[in-house]
Amino acid sequence: MRVWAVANQKGGVGKTTTSIALAGLLADAGKRVVVVDLDPHGSMTSYFGHDPDSLEHSAFDLFQHQGSVPQGLPGQLLLPTSHPSIALLPSSTALATLERQSPGQSGLGLVIAKSLAQLWDDFDHAIIDSPPLLGVLMVNALAASQQLAIPVQTEFLAVKGLERMVSTLAMINRSRKQALPYTIVPTLFDRRTQASLSTLRTLRNAYPDHLWPAYIPVDTRLRDASRAGQTPSQFDDKSRGVLAYRALLKHLLSNELAAQVA
Repeated sequence: MRVWAVANQKGGVGKTTTSIALAGLLADAGKRVVVVDLDPHGSMTSYFGHDPDSLEHSAFDLFQHQGSVPQGLPGQLLLPTSHPSIALLPSSTALATLERQSPGQSGLGLVIAKSLAQLWDDFDHAIIDSPPLLGVLMVNALAASQQLAIPVQTEFLAVKGLERMVSTLAMINRSRKQALPYTIVPTLFDRRTQASLSTLRTLRNAYPDHLWPAYIPVDTRLRDASRAGQTPSQFDDKSRGVLAYRALLKHLLSNELAAQVA
């Protein structure tokens, strides 16, 4: 199984849309995909028609065993989605209480890695949607992953958020055996606005080695797909947004292949 995280310490940059769009395209290609919602807001869980406020069981259950994960528990928590090849490990609002609980517990940083290890043979890919906050949940996402996508809205404040995210990643990498490869993904790009054009130039100058050279455009079809509870490619596989995400997926897969060869 290949494990990817989608993370940024700023909200509203397209993390959930990116996670679901990539998962949908992988599933369309015949891959078995598990999507993991680690954001207490539960946007991914809500996207697929489940209510994070009323779910009796969720990813929160995984963190209730002093850092160990009972055999079989991750599989029991999975929920269906609109795509037959995508399963959801849902979020619940209870995850928001985890930061208050975690100081007294050791070993919580590897709970998701241990959970995915139990699902290793059941899925080809896992995609983790992270919360916009540095804490035990984001640490879990980054610790479990082999590749990271960092969506960045093409506006000035999002660039400041990216600086914090890259700094966090440098800190996390000091505790990993191998540095986590990452790709910066410009999102919500609108070529009609000076803000988008200027921000894209800034990203290209500041992060030439990690920036995906294209961008995800503003596309109302992505919002329509969300409203329908379908992956973007299920909803409209010819939309501008889906074509861009298809190019991004190709880029991420080729990055991974190059890393394996190296």
